[in-house]
Amino acid sequence: MIIPCDNCCDGRNAGSYGNTRNCLACGDVEGKFDILFNRVRAIQKKSGNFDLLLCVGNFFGSTPDAEWEEYKTGIKKAPIQTYVLGANNQETVKYFQDADGCELAENITYLGRKGIFTGSSGLQIVYLSGTESLNEPVPGYNFSPKDVSSLRTMLCTTSQFKGVDILLTSPWPKYVGNFGNSSGEVDTKKCGSALVSSLAMGLKPRYHFAALEKTYYERLPYRNHVVLQENAQHATRFIALANVGNPEKKKYLYAFSIVPMKLMDAAELVKQPPDVTENPYRKSGQEASIGKQIPAPAEESACQFFFDLNEKQGRKRSSTGRDSKSPHPKQPRKPPQPPGPCWFCLASPEVEKHLVVNIGTHCYLALAKGGLSDDHVLILPIGHYQSVVELSAEVVEEVEKYKATLRRFFKSRGKRCVVFERNYKSHHLQLQIAQPGAAYFYVELDTGEKLFHRIKKNFPLQFGREVLASEAILNIPGKSDWRQCQISKEDEETLARRFRKDFEPYDFTLDD
Repeated sequence: MIIPCDNCCDGRNAGSYGNTRNCLACGDVEGKFDILFNRVRAIQKKSGNFDLLLCVGNFFGSTPDAEWEEYKTGIKKAPIQTYVLGANNQETVKYFQDADGCELAENITYLGRKGIFTGSSGLQIVYLSGTESLNEPVPGYNFSPKDVSSLRTMLCTTSQFKGVDILLTSPWPKYVGNFGNSSGEVDTKKCGSALVSSLAMGLKPRYHFAALEKTYYERLPYRNHVVLQENAQHATRFIALANVGNPEKKKYLYAFSIVPMKLMDAAELVKQPPDVTENPYRKSGQEASIGKQIPAPAEESACQFFFDLNEKQGRKRSSTGRDSKSPHPKQPRKPPQPPGPCWFCLASPEVEKHLVVNIGTHCYLALAKGGLSDDHVLILPIGHYQSVVELSAEVVEEVEKYKATLRRFFKSRGKRCVVFERNYKSHHLQLQIAQPGAAYFYVELDTGEKLFHRIKKNFPLQFGREVLASEAILNIPGKSDWRQCQISKEDEETLARRFRKDFEPYDFTLDD
């Protein structure tokens, strides 16, 4: 079900109608109850009833308000079952006397200091009230490392634990912007809570809502598994919401539909969104300890450099394929950046750019280092991707375009073309197909045949080269290991220039 929304809300397709919970999440209310609930009534009138409203951040303002008394005494009533987090400052502690949670007014429930709320549908919500404090004992508006540790212990120690449906915190998790889209005016390396980052890392929520920073930020979804090292897991969406009734009209309500994790098909649950990124809280595969600052990864490269290989034109090309002299060049979305050194990302200093023979909009061709033949080439995405299942549609389209063009090129020269890829212990895509997180070996023949093998364990890394170099095919068994086939840089440059010249009549990038 997709919920039609206006500029205050959003909607997600949650799949199965019968098991779907239609929810609203809200940022800092700060005592503006009438504005919030009138807005909810208008949305429900337009889009139908929702099951619950989740409020993060400051639910109450710091000064007494007669408006709340009307809800507390029953003169007014919230139009939807509303769940709120506790105090974030001393001024509002008085509203939350019961640490285990309680009903504050009809249809308005305080969840408690920390815990797990499971609805009748099986929807699991983990909540943590307050802001971070590393000092014990903590006041009623803070949480401590012990609080975070106890939440993790309650859930993560069971072998069946896969994650939770929703995580509610008031502070942002520190470093949530790593590997993701810009968080605007909020510096996620300085703002937010490292304890919340640790909690999110361990609990693997499908949705994580936070507030307090007076702005709206929906981060690109991030994965909860290490590709090729762990089985595929569901992705997490982090959404920070602005304060209710803010004059800048920043989004403070977010509508979403969700099927409880326990009711979902496993394959459907782990489907990866096309724009999924690396986990922002993980560095070199290691999670920071609770209570310690999570180290930030190295800064991402500021830009992607594209260079023109056509010496006749002598001009740079933009990443859109247009001439850089165009008065209105299109600004492309920045390709994904690697978390560390990568030999294949075009912007990386590790790339041997003299081997690059052709550059498209999203992909490029390069001679293979220690190739099986003088025209052994690689098709590589410009951005950092590990497999085809992570690619956007336009990148996949260009990969296919390169493959078709190379088949025509080699056929014109009386040669056969074999395309193969190993998605096993590799960090940058060099061609593939399969379920996210799965290791495999894939081959395409120019006859149209496609061969696929699911790798379980102990797969030979040089298998593709060994087969092609065997006596039965190319009869060059001594070239099965590329490290034994390296030539001088001068010879590599000569081969690259020759390939560029020969390939030029087939170069579709010149038509853009």
